[in-house]
Amino acid sequence: MDWQISEDTVPSAPITEADARSLLGRPPATGAWRDGDPVGERLFAAFGEFRTENGEHLPGFRLAYETWGELSPARDNAVLVLHALTGDSHVRGAAGPGHPTAGWWGDLVGPGAAIDTDRWFVVAPNMLGGCQGSTGPASIAPDGYEWAARFPYLTIRDQVGAQAALADALGVDRWAAVIGGSMGGMHALEWAVGRPDRVERAAILSAPPITTADQIALNTVQADTIRMDPRFASGAFYDAADGDGPHRGLALARRMALLNYRSPTELNQRFQRSWQSGVSPLGHGGRFAVESYLDFHGNKFTRRFDANSYLTLVEAMNSHDVGRDRDGVEDALGRVTATTLVLGVDTDRLFPVDGQHRIARGIRNTLDGDEAVVLTSDFGHDGFLIETAAVAHHLRRLFAA
Repeated sequence: MDWQISEDTVPSAPITEADARSLLGRPPATGAWRDGDPVGERLFAAFGEFRTENGEHLPGFRLAYETWGELSPARDNAVLVLHALTGDSHVRGAAGPGHPTAGWWGDLVGPGAAIDTDRWFVVAPNMLGGCQGSTGPASIAPDGYEWAARFPYLTIRDQVGAQAALADALGVDRWAAVIGGSMGGMHALEWAVGRPDRVERAAILSAPPITTADQIALNTVQADTIRMDPRFASGAFYDAADGDGPHRGLALARRMALLNYRSPTELNQRFQRSWQSGVSPLGHGGRFAVESYLDFHGNKFTRRFDANSYLTLVEAMNSHDVGRDRDGVEDALGRVTATTLVLGVDTDRLFPVDGQHRIARGIRNTLDGDEAVVLTSDFGHDGFLIETAAVAHHLRRLFAA
């Protein structure tokens, strides 16, 4: 899990009065993209019935996606870029109608960039269960109402299955590379393990081989925080007026998550014990600057995300275990045939680097043998989004392999 948009991936900084003014007004009941909203750069692919791993089904679904570059006549230059928990398809491009913020990885995708769109046909889908154009809980079910809490339980494998349907629709039999970070890295790993014949190269960035008990515990607390908000209304909040949705629970869940995306070093250096204003937080009603920082980003998040979708995606993340029904993690990793880059961040307290090292040891053909590349960064888990020069260097190595 990590920040998704460029404004949120910059180093942490105190909140200004202009920042605070930008959130004046009540948040909507959901920050999901809805039919009738500006499409922006999104494309859509519609599919028929989808059956999940546990036997539930959607009578039909769609994926929102964006592309850059041109597919070659041989259809051998397609690259799949997969976003993190709260990301979407807008990897690069300006803010504008349908896209209130600029792309989240624009430094790495584009003409002449590490993922060079003059050479590669880049595809970035919004994952199934998301809330930015793909079918998810905020989508309308056959009965004319939002799916809400009725939306089927999804696993990482289910979401990759939906991505495979998109690949088929685009005529891509084999990806030249599948690249993902955090939850997107779980998807990239699942592609390489479960569909090795369809992946030539893989980049697994800041992602684990399994979601551990510690990580499930963190996710569970966030999910319960949303469900305990009285305005969550068991997921049936879509008709609520602005300000009457479950924004308090969703914002608090986001604040909890942020503490695991960034490192203690960064927060301590940026904020120390500074005050947000001249009013003392020591019993006089003022606030520490770090409190205002967390509050601002939690509230900002509610304006671009959906509470039900957050629950759906967190539960999918909890399902992640590449060794499930495959005789364990090591046997599963042994199925990977792709040339693979495995990368972690030394200060990542969400998905520590021991998980990336385990992935590297299990895959036969990695760029760096039995150890993952480890970036040195003060930015914790979000380092794979912020340290773009270092990540670009290693992606260029992968494409040269």
